[in-house]
Amino acid sequence: VQLQASGGGLVQPGDSLRLSCAASGRTLSTYIMGWFRQAPGKEREFVASIRSSGMTYYSDSVKGRFTISRDNAKNTGYLQMNSLKPEDTAVYYCAAGAFPYVKYDYWGQGTLVTVSS
Repeated sequence: VQLQASGGGLVQPGDSLRLSCAASGRTLSTYIMGWFRQAPGKEREFVASIRSSGMTYYSDSVKGRFTISRDNAKNTGYLQMNSLKPEDTAVYYCAAGAFPYVKYDYWGQGTLVTVSS
């Protein structure tokens, strides 16, 4: 399975971005899909996840601003990021894990999001 993350870029505070995570090699409709991020000098942290049921989870730092979704027909996951802040600057990674979702089995290469005025 390969995951290809895309959609990062340089934006100003308050702007929006949508990240995509395209999967190939296997249908991930039964997998949990997640987004993580790693800011310079910091450890990787959880951002959001979505189960095959559609149940979503968010970190407190992005709740209310970010929305995770998936399109199983396209084997693609998304992260809609609104009201971006400078502290959202990081490399964003998508990941997927098989049931019972105790770990993420596959990781994408990361896409850089920079929020700066």
